[in-house]
Amino acid sequence: MNKRYFGTDGIRGKVGGQVMTAEFALRLGYAAGKVLGQNKPNHTIVIGKDTRVSGYMLESALEAGLSSVGINTILFGPMPTPAVAWLTKTLHASAGIVISASHNPFDDNGIKFFNERGQKLTDEQELAIEQYLDQPMQMVESKDIGKAKRLSDVAGRYIEFCKQSCHRRSLDGIRLVLDCANGASYHVAPQVFKELGAEVTVIGNKPDGFNINKDCGSTAVAVLQEKVLEIGADLGIALDGDGDRVVMIDHKGEEVNGDQLIFLVAKHWHQHGLLHGGVVGTLMSNQGMEAGLKALGISFERAAVGDRYVHQKLQQNGWILGGESSGHILNLALTGTGDGIVSALMVLGVMLETGQKLFSLANEMSLYPQTMINIVNERPQQLAQHPELKQLAAAVDAELGDQGRVLIRPSGTEPKLRIMVEATDPEVARKEATKIAQFAEQL
Repeated sequence: MNKRYFGTDGIRGKVGGQVMTAEFALRLGYAAGKVLGQNKPNHTIVIGKDTRVSGYMLESALEAGLSSVGINTILFGPMPTPAVAWLTKTLHASAGIVISASHNPFDDNGIKFFNERGQKLTDEQELAIEQYLDQPMQMVESKDIGKAKRLSDVAGRYIEFCKQSCHRRSLDGIRLVLDCANGASYHVAPQVFKELGAEVTVIGNKPDGFNINKDCGSTAVAVLQEKVLEIGADLGIALDGDGDRVVMIDHKGEEVNGDQLIFLVAKHWHQHGLLHGGVVGTLMSNQGMEAGLKALGISFERAAVGDRYVHQKLQQNGWILGGESSGHILNLALTGTGDGIVSALMVLGVMLETGQKLFSLANEMSLYPQTMINIVNERPQQLAQHPELKQLAAAVDAELGDQGRVLIRPSGTEPKLRIMVEATDPEVARKEATKIAQFAEQL
């Protein structure tokens, strides 16, 4: 049975659109309560959100749906996604819910779920929730309605967790610029780095409900780059709207993406016997990272795009480190999901232990030039499987050999087919991607 609403990272949609409405959130709260809360001892589900204006409406609707089936709720207000995942486990809740569309604009929103261990739900749990969405709502008796309360000290608890994750290593003498994307980390991330001793200049920390991810954060780093150069900072840190991703800027103003961050951490941990296996990336991970890791004798495997698939493969292999080019980095020794603040602290730890700048560490790995072309198509899944297109892609891939690769995949969120070619020669990547895209457009 195919899922109609759940994607690789929960449920997303335009607010007021076909999916993400108050009515839908009400029914989703009801369905989630039936599946995730009723058979647990404390019947409690925690809810966090980012700073989108629609979060107020969706939070109330979810709370009402959960209460209608006897589930108690603890409301956190704006909190990073990884904080909600960690607090779900710490508070022994039945499940955790985050209202966020991550790096998307304010007029999108989404709902993510975590189980009692702070991990993404299984496919079976998501299917069970969808089945309840199709059924009439049956409210419990008045005496059994769930209660809601707010917990005021959750930010402080999460700040302490982040500081403990790096063993409270002092950041004295480090001058950094922090971009909070006007999102869920705006009030916690600055405190973490300041309390560890860093000199912190903060931008993107004035959310108004509409400016989340707008010309800021991990998907728009131009302002951060300018600020790093302007004040002569050692580095810049860019989080996304819900705080589970990070990209960094070196002292020269150059962006350091998730693949580079994973590589430099993996190399350092490997040298000190801390890696405990290999690294998991995704189909989108740059081939330069794969080549660099293998040259160091570090195993590398690819998972499907999405942190849940990275997490699954890490667990299967008994490894701890993996992630995505976008900066969604997992360290299963500390957390069950990506955490932008913790990931940044991991990188700062390597810088301090090696005495090297981020620029030097990142440039120990060579990124392969990449060309990505998106083709608008109403049936991208079918187009991706077209025999002639697959044949052409395989031929180009074979011709590139160890010098590059081809990836064709349908978007998980848009009616688009994504065609990506990597090659050591950027002109080759551009030429071959254009050739494949033009062929696909004619099918």
